[in-house]
Amino acid sequence: MQFTKMHGIGNDYVYIDGFTQSVADPSRLAVKMSDRHFGVGADGLILVLPPDDKGQHAADPAHVRMRIFNADGSEAEMCGNGIRCVCKLAHDQSICRAQPMRIQTTSGVLTLRYTTGTDGNVDRVTVDMGRPILEPAQIPVDLAARAQLVDEPVGPLIQWPDELGRRWLDDSGLDRRMTCVSMGNPHAIFFCRAPGAIPLKRVGPFLEHHRLFPHRINVHFVQVQGPAMLKMRTWERGSGVTLACGTGASAVCVAAVLTGRSGRAATIRLPGGDLSLRWSDKDDHVYMTGPAVEVFSGHWHE
Repeated sequence: MQFTKMHGIGNDYVYIDGFTQSVADPSRLAVKMSDRHFGVGADGLILVLPPDDKGQHAADPAHVRMRIFNADGSEAEMCGNGIRCVCKLAHDQSICRAQPMRIQTTSGVLTLRYTTGTDGNVDRVTVDMGRPILEPAQIPVDLAARAQLVDEPVGPLIQWPDELGRRWLDDSGLDRRMTCVSMGNPHAIFFCRAPGAIPLKRVGPFLEHHRLFPHRINVHFVQVQGPAMLKMRTWERGSGVTLACGTGASAVCVAAVLTGRSGRAATIRLPGGDLSLRWSDKDDHVYMTGPAVEVFSGHWHE
């Protein structure tokens, strides 16, 4: 089976062209290929497939479809860094060269615009991430599981007072109030003075699997470095600590605006690199721009 290893600012996945190849058990394959000692090494597996009829719009049908499987084999709804690389693979391998390109995900069809380098291949992609979802039931956050929480929220969970942050001690200057946002997948955002001081490998699993989050949750710790500059670290659902998270950066942009910490356009610094985010006040959509990079191609033998 031929595969391509790609990354978006260090958020790396193994990509398989599903137009010409079939994968019988992608969950099992994701676990094997993602292993960084005995496999290719990745945060997960992404299949690039022909679109199907689910969630399609007759006026603007998708050109390609993506399915994403985390390193633990669980299937995710979307990946912001991953979808940029899907666009690159589809273009560079002549599967689709539409501009803009529409890519179908489990959470809907997204529109992407891209630029190419001197070699004619895609190097940078802007993704219309759509409108953020703030309704707790749609994120989802199970408010019926709030037994240990001090206040009952009304409406969006913006700087929600809770007791989750009391489960660990740190020197990060953590604001224990949580903001929850979905960008097609669920995110919990905490602001702090020093994200590097958060014991992420201990805190991440606790929050990811907390009973508040029936579909688990991606967790982000964010430092405000200026009105248009944010720094974040991520515990990604199903993958653990990752160098970047595109949907997470989009959710962080929204949370920073909602809590008055940032303007609607910001550079977000992740361990793997920077992303440019803009939450438009015209259409309420979040736009994310960043690179897409091919690392190598190879053959996988079962």
